[in-house]
Amino acid sequence: MTKKTFTVPNISCGHCTHAIETELGELAGVQSVKAEQETKQVTVAWDDPASWEKIQALLQEINYPPEGLIQIS
Repeated sequence: MTKKTFTVPNISCGHCTHAIETELGELAGVQSVKAEQETKQVTVAWDDPASWEKIQALLQEINYPPEGLIQIS
């Protein structure tokens, strides 16, 4: 399993975090998603067939592009 934590500057409310968690959670292979309004950070854990490229593309599509990569594990 791969796990990344990153910043999404467009997070401004609970709806934002819910949209990110719902959309990414529906992506095949994504195991968990946690978005935090206060820190604007998102942590995603996934296995194949999901990939960082697919996660980034989906976030761009829903207008929550990731910015700073904080942690990769």
